Amino acid sequence: MIIALGSGFPLAFALPGCAILTIFIAGITGYIFEGNSSEYFISDGPFQWINAGITNFRGVYWEVERDTLIAIPLFIFMGIMLQKSKIAEDLLISMGQLFGPVPGGLGISVIFVGALLAATTGIVGATVVAMGLISLPAMMKNNYNKSLASGIVCSSGTLGQIIPPSIVLIILSDQLASASDAADNLRIAEYKNATGSFNIPNQFSVDSVSAGNMFLGAFLPGMVLVSLYMLYVLFVGIFNKKAVPPVKYEGKYNINFFNKVLLSLLPPLSLIFIVLGSILMGIATVNQAGAVGAVGAAVMGSYRLYEKKSHKFTPAIIAILSLVALFFLVLNFDLNIKTIDNNLELITILIATIFVISLLSSVMWSFWRTYKINNVLKDVMMETSITTSMVFIILIGAAMLTAAFRGFGGEEIVKDFLTSLPGGFWTQFIVVMAVIFVLGFFLDFIEIAVVVVPIVAPILLADTSANITAVWLGVMIGVNMQTSFLTPPFGFSLFYLRGVAPKSIKTTEIWKGASVFIVLQLVGLGIVGFFPQLVNYLPLRSYLTSDVSPPPINSKIQECLLDYKYEKYIGKKELILSKTQSIIQNNKNVVEIKRKDNITSLVNNINTTFTIIEDLKKSKINYNNFTGSYKTLHSKVRKIQKKIIKNNLKIEKLKNDLKNEDNFEVIQVIEDEIYQINKNIEKITENIPDKWLEENNKFKNILSMHNNLKLKYNKNVDKSYVDLINYIRIFEEVNDLEKLSNNFDIVINKINNNSDKIFEEIKLIEKKFNFFADTNNVKKNLSKARKKLKKNFDKKNEALDLVKEGKKLFIDEINWRKNGKNLFLNLFKELEEISKDNFGLRKQKKLSKDQAVFIASCRAVHKDISLNF
Repeated sequence: MIIALGSGFPLAFALPGCAILTIFIAGITGYIFEGNSSEYFISDGPFQWINAGITNFRGVYWEVERDTLIAIPLFIFMGIMLQKSKIAEDLLISMGQLFGPVPGGLGISVIFVGALLAATTGIVGATVVAMGLISLPAMMKNNYNKSLASGIVCSSGTLGQIIPPSIVLIILSDQLASASDAADNLRIAEYKNATGSFNIPNQFSVDSVSAGNMFLGAFLPGMVLVSLYMLYVLFVGIFNKKAVPPVKYEGKYNINFFNKVLLSLLPPLSLIFIVLGSILMGIATVNQAGAVGAVGAAVMGSYRLYEKKSHKFTPAIIAILSLVALFFLVLNFDLNIKTIDNNLELITILIATIFVISLLSSVMWSFWRTYKINNVLKDVMMETSITTSMVFIILIGAAMLTAAFRGFGGEEIVKDFLTSLPGGFWTQFIVVMAVIFVLGFFLDFIEIAVVVVPIVAPILLADTSANITAVWLGVMIGVNMQTSFLTPPFGFSLFYLRGVAPKSIKTTEIWKGASVFIVLQLVGLGIVGFFPQLVNYLPLRSYLTSDVSPPPINSKIQECLLDYKYEKYIGKKELILSKTQSIIQNNKNVVEIKRKDNITSLVNNINTTFTIIEDLKKSKINYNNFTGSYKTLHSKVRKIQKKIIKNNLKIEKLKNDLKNEDNFEVIQVIEDEIYQINKNIEKITENIPDKWLEENNKFKNILSMHNNLKLKYNKNVDKSYVDLINYIRIFEEVNDLEKLSNNFDIVINKINNNSDKIFEEIKLIEKKFNFFADTNNVKKNLSKARKKLKKNFDKKNEALDLVKEGKKLFIDEINWRKNGKNLFLNLFKELEEISKDNFGLRKQKKLSKDQAVFIASCRAVHKDISLNF
C-alpha cells in the first residue's frame, strides 16, 4: 500500500490491487516452502479470501441493509447543482454585506455561509473554491490578515464533512453498521466466556447505526465547531481589530437590500429544513430526503440561472403551490385509490392527480432550464457520476483489502495491541484517534473511513467498560477526519484554496492560518468526547418520540425508567396511598369474600411497591459501594482470564493439527509447543489474586439480590396495573354484559323443545362472552352443557341444570359488578390516571414526550457495563 500510494498509483485501484497481489504472493510462497497455500493465513487461505472478497463486493451493491449508499449520488448532485447555479455565490455576497460592519463580521459571515453551504452541499471542494473566489478577495481588499482570512475560508469549507447531510457520515454509517454486528459477536463471546450463558441480555448488546442517526448525532457537534470558529474570529475582532477590521457597506440598508438578503438566504434554509427536517422528524429516509434535496436544488438552480427574464420564478411557484395543495389533501382526505367509497373521494383523488401532474411539470421545466442554460445540468451530472464512481470504487477496493487484512490475522494483531495497552478503553481510543489524525496528513477521509474504521471500530464498540454508542464513535471519527482537509502536506482544502487564492498569499500563510483552526477542531473534538450527550441525545430523543419508539417495557430502557419512576413515586406517594385507603374503606361493604380478598390483594400489591422501591434504592447503594473497590480487581482478573482463553484456543488448534499429522518430528514440535503454552497458562494463572474467588462470590450475591429485586418490582407493578385495568373494564362493561341475560332463557327453551340447532346457539352465546373480562366461570357452564348434549341428547336434564347454574352465576356476577361499579369505578379510574407514570408505566403502549426526553438524557451518557461480563 505504501509503495502504491507513494508512486502515485490511483488509490481506487491500489486498494484491491495490493490485496490481490499480497494474497497471491502469500499463497504461492506457502505452497513452495510449506506445501500448503493456506500456511500463512489464519483461516482457510486464499480460497476463503476469494469468497470473502466476492461477498464484500456484492454487499456494497446488493445488501438491503446498505441501501443508504444510494443517498451518496443524490447529495453530491444537490451540492454541485447549488454551486454551479451560483446560489452559493449569492449567499456569500449577501451575508458579507449584512455582517461586514461588525469587527470580524466579514469573517463571521464567511463561517456562517460555510455552515449553510455544508448543510446544503456537503462538498468541501465546491465550498472552499466558491468562498476562495468570492470572500477571500473581499477580505484581502478590506485589509484582513492574510493567514487568518485563509484559515477562515479553509476551515469553514470543511464543515461540510460533519454538518449533515454529509457524504462522510453516510460512508461512516455504512461501515459502522457492519462494525456494530462484529462488535456484538465479540460481546456475545465475552459474555459466554464470563458467565457460561449463550444468550446475552438485550440491554448489553451493541446497537447498530443508520445514516439518519449519524445526521442527528453530528448536528450539535457541527454547531459546536461553528461556534468555536465564530468565537475565535470575534475574539480577534475585539482584541486585534487590525487583523479583522469592520467592512462598511457602500449601499443602503433599505427594503431592497433586505429583500435581496432574504431571497439569497430563504431558499437554501428552506432546502435545509426540508431535507434535514424530514429525516429528523422521521417523515423520510435518508435516500428519500436526498432525492427531495436533489430536485429542490434543481428547482432553485433553474430560477437563479434564468435571471433577468420573465417567468423566472414560475416553475418554483407552481411546485410550491402544488406541494401545499397536496399536503392539504393528504391531511384532510383518504387518497387511497383502493378504498374509494363515494364521489367526493373520487373527485379528491382526481384533484390530487392534477396537482401531482403540475408538480412533475414544474420539476421537468426546471430540469429543462438547467439543461438549456450553459449546459449546467450536463456538467452537474458528469461531476456527480465521476465523484460517485470514485467513492464506490474505493468502497469496493477497501472491502477487498479489509478481507485480505483479516485473512492474514491483521485484525487480531491490532486487537491484541490495543487491548494490551495500559489504561483500558480510553488509552485505546486515544491511540486510534491519534493514528487517524496522523493518517489525515497523507490520506483522504474516504480512505480512512473504509480502511481503518472496519478494523478498529469493532474493537472499540465491543468494549464494555466504556460502552460507547456507534453514533458517538462515528461522529468523533468524522470530526477527527475533518482535520485531514487542513493538515499539510496533502490537506485537500489547502490545495483547493491555493488553486484560487491570489499569488500575494503565500502557501506558508495558508498553512499557518489553517493551523489555528486545526487546534480549534481538536478542542471541539475534546468537547464532544467529554460530553457524549451532544451526539447521543438527538438520535435517542428522535427515536423515543417517534411512531416506532419502543414500548416502556423494552429491556434497554429499564434502568433509566426506574430512575424516572423514583421521582414520580416520591411526588405521588401520598396521593396513591390516600386512594388505596379509600378503596379499602369501600371494600368493607363488599359481601362476596373472594372479590373482597382480590381487591385487598390489589391494594396490598400497590402499597408494597413503595417498600420494594426503598429496598431497590438500598440495594443500588450497596451495589455501588461494593463495586467501587471491586471493579479494579474484576477488570484485572478478566484480562488474565482472556489471556488464558486465548492460549487454550491455541492448544485446541494445535491438537487438531496433531490429528492430521504423520511426521514424527513435526508431532514432536507441536507437542513441545503445547507443553510450553500450558506452562505459560500456569504462569499467567499465578497472577490471579488469592481473594478473587471470595470477592467474586460476594459480587455475584449482591448482583443477584439486586436483579431479583428488580424482577420482583417488575412483576409486582405489572400485576397491580393489569388487575387495576381489568377491574375498570369489568365495571364499565356491566351494562352491556347484563344485556346477555335473555340468552340463558333462549337456551333453556331450545333444550326443552329439543331444537336441532341448540349446539350452534350455545356456541354463539359463548362467543358473546369472549368480549367481556372475567366471564369464564359463566361461559364454562355453557360449554359443559353443549358438550353433554353433543355426546348424548338424552342428558338434556343435566345440561339444563348446568345452564341454570350458569344463569345463577351470571346474576351473581351482574349484582357484584353493579355494586363494585358504584363503590370502586371512580376511585380505580383516578388511581389508574395517577399510576400511568409510576407503577403503570411499563404497561403503557408508548412513552410520553416527558418520559422520552428523560430517558433520552439518561441514555445519552455512556455507562460502564463491564461488571456484567
